[in-house]
Amino acid sequence: MKQRLHDDMTAALKARDEIRKSTLRMALTAVTKAEVAGKEARELSDAEILDVLGSEAKKRRESVIAYRDAGRAELADKEQAEADILAEYLPEQLTAEEIAVLVTETIAETGAADLGPRGIGKVMGALQPKVKGKADGGAVSAEVKRQLGA
Repeated sequence: MKQRLHDDMTAALKARDEIRKSTLRMALTAVTKAEVAGKEARELSDAEILDVLGSEAKKRRESVIAYRDAGRAELADKEQAEADILAEYLPEQLTAEEIAVLVTETIAETGAADLGPRGIGKVMGALQPKVKGKADGGAVSAEVKRQLGA
């Protein structure tokens, strides 16, 4: 995965694609930072690299919302372009309907329907492994709360 990012950045450099080059350079920097974090440096697995890219993409999505709310469309567009580039490297994201179905199934599996709002933690704990990297945690949490009546 890291090699793919590096190769794509090199291709963007040769193609003079500034936004792709800077986004991939930023992604590689984030991966390198994650590799040297902690007590000793280590090579990240592809799954760990996907986690890093996912958090970077989330930062971009949050920035888009903040810039749009502040009336800064040009900055929001730049952040959106970066988020779109990062999305190419991430697994396909779940739709709202798919999240709703997963939440309904998980509530049934855990028996949390009887608990109401107190069952949120139980459902989220069971749901996290299923949606990790494939859906925004905020969207999943909102759907769980909606279905449990919180």
